[in-house]
Amino acid sequence: MNMKKMMLVVATIGAVFIYGCKTNADDPKAVLEQFFDALSKKDVAKARLLATEESKGMIDLMEMGLKQDTANESMKYDKNTMKFGEVKIDGDKAVIPVTETKSGELINYALKKENGKWKVAFDKATLMNIGMEKMKEKNININPGDSLNNAMEELKNINMDSLKQGMEESMKAMDSMN
Repeated sequence: MNMKKMMLVVATIGAVFIYGCKTNADDPKAVLEQFFDALSKKDVAKARLLATEESKGMIDLMEMGLKQDTANESMKYDKNTMKFGEVKIDGDKAVIPVTETKSGELINYALKKENGKWKVAFDKATLMNIGMEKMKEKNININPGDSLNNAMEELKNINMDSLKQGMEESMKAMDSMN
């Protein structure tokens, strides 16, 4: 192993160790705040560490969006524009209501315990549940025969790796057009 690789390995291990000491994995609210802080700074690696294993695909997609960030997407994760409500813990699951202060929009974020640490659930199923809650809140009814309901069911079956690959190819094509 050459010296540069050795230094990179040592730096990575050191960063993980220091990072592990700074997080408060026993406090779901602190974990969610750190998650949003990481996203607002476009620190996807840190956000990935704070998210569940199931969230990998969605975090990968978000990373691509943050890299493009034409609409300053990272600003919507600024924890200074959010009011965090009281944590509701039920066993190894937690829900934290978060209100975006400018719009007054409330979203219930879910966290799960993995290996004894709280992690943000940012996976397809959880995000779809948030979407469904918002639709109910806005009195948008979905009948079982609706094409939207069918589309939501199909979304559950999408392979995140192939979706990511397709998005990467599309972004490369757009870059080459520019």
